[in-house]
Amino acid sequence: MSKESVTLTDNSTGKQVELDLLSPTVGPKAIDVRKLYKELGYFTYDPGYMATASCSSAITYLDGDKGELMYRGYPIEQLAEHSTFVEVCYLLLYGNLPTAEELMKFESIITRHTMLHDQVQGFYRGFRRDAHPMATMVGVVGALSAFYHDDLNIHDPIQRERSAHRLIAKMPTIAAWSYRYSMGLPFNYPKNRLKYSEDFLHLMFAMPTEEYEVDPLMAKALDVIMILHADHEQNASTSTVRLAGSSEANPFAAVAAGIASLWGPAHGGANEAVINMLRDIEKSGQPLSYWVNRAKDKDDRFRLMGFGHRVYKNYDPRAKIIRKLANEILDRLPPGNPNQKLFDIARELEQIALSDPYFKERSLYPNVDFYSGVIFLSMGIPVSMFTVMFALARTVGWVSQWCEMMSDDEARIGRPRQLYMGATRRDYVMLDKR
Repeated sequence: MSKESVTLTDNSTGKQVELDLLSPTVGPKAIDVRKLYKELGYFTYDPGYMATASCSSAITYLDGDKGELMYRGYPIEQLAEHSTFVEVCYLLLYGNLPTAEELMKFESIITRHTMLHDQVQGFYRGFRRDAHPMATMVGVVGALSAFYHDDLNIHDPIQRERSAHRLIAKMPTIAAWSYRYSMGLPFNYPKNRLKYSEDFLHLMFAMPTEEYEVDPLMAKALDVIMILHADHEQNASTSTVRLAGSSEANPFAAVAAGIASLWGPAHGGANEAVINMLRDIEKSGQPLSYWVNRAKDKDDRFRLMGFGHRVYKNYDPRAKIIRKLANEILDRLPPGNPNQKLFDIARELEQIALSDPYFKERSLYPNVDFYSGVIFLSMGIPVSMFTVMFALARTVGWVSQWCEMMSDDEARIGRPRQLYMGATRRDYVMLDKR
C-alpha cells in the first residue's frame, strides 16, 4: 500500500494528526483512522458504516456507479456465462479458477460431504410443523458444530478448510429438508451422480413413489442465480459472519448468525417482497397504470419492489444476466399455470421500467431480486423458501470471508464505538425519595 497521508487539524487545540491514506488495487482510497483516538481523542461517526471499510479483502469488488461486480477480479458476466456454481465456490475460497484436475477433486470433496448425520433429523422434528424454513435453517446450521467436536480448531487452516467444505456441501440438504419438513414430506438423500444444482432440485421435489427427472433449464437457472448471489462484498450478513467470527466463534455459529441477519426483510427478503407486491397488484383489480402512478407520486409511500438498488446506481449487472433466463423460463411454462397472471404483471412492469423516462432517469431498473423471485416461483419454490435460497447461494461467500479473516494478521475482535447521547452522571436516589 502507498505511503500517502492526510493531515487532520483540531481547530480547538491546534493539534494535528497524520493519517495514512491507503490505496486499494481498485476503488476509492481509504483513510486509516486508527491513530485518531490515540492522537486527538476522537472517534469517527458513521451509522451503517456507509463510508467505513471494516476490513481489507481480496474476494469481491463492486462499483455501484458503474454497475460492476467482480469475484477475485473476474467479471460476474463472464462467470455466469462460462462457469458453474461449484467452480465459483473454488474461486472464492482459493483465489483462482481451478485446473481441470483441481475442479474434479473439489467436486468430489463437496459431493462426499453432502450427507447429514442421521441424528440431525431429530433437530427438524423438534420444530413445529409450520415453522418458517429460515428458523429451521438457523437452528440446524448452528447445531452442526455439535457433530464436529474434533474439527473446530479455527487456528488450523486444514480444519478451517474442512469446515468450509462441509458448509458448502451440506447447505443444499439442510435447505431442502427445511422445506420438506414444513410440507410434511419425507426427507430425500443426496445423489452423488447429480451436479450441485441438480441435486438440490432432486432433494426439494423428488417423491419416493416415482422417478424424478431434473429439468436442465431449471438446473441451469438455479446455478446462475447462485453464482450471482455467491458474494456481495461487506453486506449486512457477511459483516455479521465476520463480526461473530471475530470473537473466535466456530464457523457453524458464525454462519448461523449470518443466516439470521439475512432473514431480515431489508436484506434477504427483497425477492419475497416482489412476489407479495405482484400478488397485491393482482388482487386489487386496479390497472397497472394506477400502481405505476402511485410509485411516481413523491407523497405516496408506495414503492415498486425489485426496482433500483441501494448500492448500484446504474443497472444491476446481475439483473442483466438473469433477465434472459427469466424470460426463457416464463416462455415455456405450460398453459394454465396458477401464477400466470403474476408473471404477466411482472413482464409488463419490466417493460414499463425499461422504457418509461421516469424510471430510466432515476436508474430504477429491475434488479436481481425482481427476476429471482419470479424464477423461483416458476420452479415451484414457495415464497417462504426464497430467503433460504439466498442463504444457500451466499454460504460460500460467508465461509470465504470467514477464512480470509481468520488468516488476516490485522483482524481484531469487532468492537464498534458509539456516540453516547444519554444522561450524564447522576447519583442513585433511594426509593422513598423519588
